[in-house]
Amino acid sequence: MTTTLRPAAPRRARFTGRQWAALAVLVLPVLLISIDMTVLGFAVPFLSEDLAPTSAQLLWIVDVYGFVLAGLLVTMGSIADRIGRRRLLVIGSAAFAAASVAAAYAPNAEALIAARALLGVAGATLMPTTLALMRNLFTDDRQRLFAIAIWGTGFSAGSAAGPVLGGWLLEHFWWGSVFLMAAPVSIAVLIAAPLLLPESRNGRPGPIDWGGVALSFLAILPFVYGVKSIAESGVSAAAVGSIGFGALAGWLFIRRQRRLEHPLIDVDLFRLRRFSASIATNFTIVFALISALFLLTQYLQLVLGYSPMRAGLLLLPGMAVAVVAGLVAVRMSERFGLVRIIVAGLTFVIAGFASLGFIGVDSGAAIVVAAFAIIGIGSGLVQTVTNDAIIAVAPADRAGAAAAISETAYELGGAMGVAVLGSIAAGIYRSELEGAPGAARETLGEAVHVAASLPPEAGEALMVAARTAFTDGLRATSAIGAVLVVVALVAVGRALREK
Repeated sequence: MTTTLRPAAPRRARFTGRQWAALAVLVLPVLLISIDMTVLGFAVPFLSEDLAPTSAQLLWIVDVYGFVLAGLLVTMGSIADRIGRRRLLVIGSAAFAAASVAAAYAPNAEALIAARALLGVAGATLMPTTLALMRNLFTDDRQRLFAIAIWGTGFSAGSAAGPVLGGWLLEHFWWGSVFLMAAPVSIAVLIAAPLLLPESRNGRPGPIDWGGVALSFLAILPFVYGVKSIAESGVSAAAVGSIGFGALAGWLFIRRQRRLEHPLIDVDLFRLRRFSASIATNFTIVFALISALFLLTQYLQLVLGYSPMRAGLLLLPGMAVAVVAGLVAVRMSERFGLVRIIVAGLTFVIAGFASLGFIGVDSGAAIVVAAFAIIGIGSGLVQTVTNDAIIAVAPADRAGAAAAISETAYELGGAMGVAVLGSIAAGIYRSELEGAPGAARETLGEAVHVAASLPPEAGEALMVAARTAFTDGLRATSAIGAVLVVVALVAVGRALREK
């Protein structure tokens, strides 16, 4: 008699101790960048008083980092594929620490903008290398999804830790101290990366497309400048021309990439619906989320009067639930699939932004806490599955370039969100303070400074008007954010469901 043995069910691969340690190293650079992105919003009132930037300079201080980073991510991803992803990670960590010190001791607004631009250059080396190394370290699908969920929680954990640590530093030291938090993290990466991370690179990389590098910058920076200019000052020939120039450079960049044997990015990846839909989803969420965080930190401090540390603690629940939601998404993905998780996550994000429309000048902290927690649930669910989809569909030898596309969407979304929605909020603020002193019309931080120099009655009247104007701008941009995510929900949902 012949006995037929049924094949045993495949056992799920388990993490080794070395894999856990390597994953911890890959999360550290993510902490660096997320802390840098979120802590600055809490320092804005302090640096506004010390450096007295104009409203345009303040926006550049916040978003020049994201613009430079986004412009270089594709380039750095391609370089990482060529010289080695671990090597570029180590170089970038050292550069990030040096640029952070320069930002901490910037003597004026112009120097801080320059230091933030250098941080963008260094940051561009970190993101594509960490995500690309995931592909080589975790070849099992479920392992990789869980690792990316942990990696993604680094953003949320850093975003949560940044405001709390930054708030404590701002209450005890000067505003520049918030940038110095990068130093110990960078040192840890410099020591641990060579010991724990295997080197990986493209075996046949080809030459770097420097023409494509130039075109990518010429596409992103003029386009964003034009959008910022329209948001701040209205439509002008210079702004429209800048947008047109950027669009033309972008078209030439795509055309050039299609012709090259070794392009900076494989534009054919965008033909894959899972890839393109995931990129679009991440861009839209971050576009709305980072701009909201930039404005909410100022609202809690300058409108409601909370200390920096207490304001950070109020946003902590939103960051915490984002971490939990990212981990839950790993298990949910097996049962519900990519489409349903994205739709559910975006629905949460829409509800959170809609809730911010109910905040007021005298109250609104509870609404901010609840709304930001709802947004955190949605973004945590979505970004875990979308990041895994982006990496899973890319060829192994182009992992760095694929990760760079993903991070370009993330960083460009954040920078564009601050530039566009932040500029709209600033425009509403200035228009409602038409008759106020010139400096008070620039930023809410400047209004606080001007009000302190006026007689009590006049100062109080100015602050009431300034807080009302800022709150109106926050409510308006929250509504715009909700509408944008609704559009993304409809477009992405339809694209992924179509056969």
